[in-house]
Amino acid sequence: MHFKGKNFWAVILGGSSGFGLASAKRLAKEGMNLCIIHRDRRQRLPEINAELDELRSQGIEMISFNQDALKEENRQHMLIELQKKINNQGDGGVRLLLHAIAKGNLKRMVPAQEEKELLLQNQDFSLTIQAMALSLYDWTKALWEGEMFTPDARILGLTSAGNSKAWPYYAAVSAAKSTLEALVRSMALEFAPYGIRTNVIQAGITDTPSLRMIPGHEDLMEYAERHNPFRRLTKPEDVAQVVYLLTRDEAGWINGALIPVDGGEKLV
Repeated sequence: MHFKGKNFWAVILGGSSGFGLASAKRLAKEGMNLCIIHRDRRQRLPEINAELDELRSQGIEMISFNQDALKEENRQHMLIELQKKINNQGDGGVRLLLHAIAKGNLKRMVPAQEEKELLLQNQDFSLTIQAMALSLYDWTKALWEGEMFTPDARILGLTSAGNSKAWPYYAAVSAAKSTLEALVRSMALEFAPYGIRTNVIQAGITDTPSLRMIPGHEDLMEYAERHNPFRRLTKPEDVAQVVYLLTRDEAGWINGALIPVDGGEKLV
């Protein structure tokens, strides 16, 4: 267990499924303590609680919140509780902030053919960009001001090929991903003097709950599987492995990078 005994914590925004949950599982195996923040309906809680219990069985410290991570009052409450946990273990702090929030408006700009649809509005862009991009800065700023980061902390966001490609229904999310990448570059520059490394992972097409919400996701999956050099989709575990690698000391000189984790999907 690489991090055993170090009292390192990972704060995972969106840690109940997909990339966030896979990363939590990988980090728990290495002794990283976890603060998992998610927002799920009551029907999913038995399944999620079973996953969280499995994480606790790894012998780590863990705290979880089923709350809206975008609300400032929630964030303040959660960080107070996390600070108590950290203090109970002595020295330590937040080694990793992983932003895996997938909350966006999937609407078209114009209706498809003669169909009547809810069309994308200005506020849809605002809400999506706040959730999937700017909230990373809000959490980073709160952790930094609270002096909760370790001296060599890592911040990671998640982007996709939709940052540069146009897909129907994806305009608001695409704008959010581009905003996230611009934000990561600036954070990498301005937080570096404080020992914080900031990067973004560009995952390949992955069968996750968020992908399945996109209309026409079947076509995206079929195309990616057919054209990937390895003839398979990216898995959440593939991304989780890279998240773990980027938390290690050996990755300390990686800063401000966009790191593709797609098996070469982008080559074709």
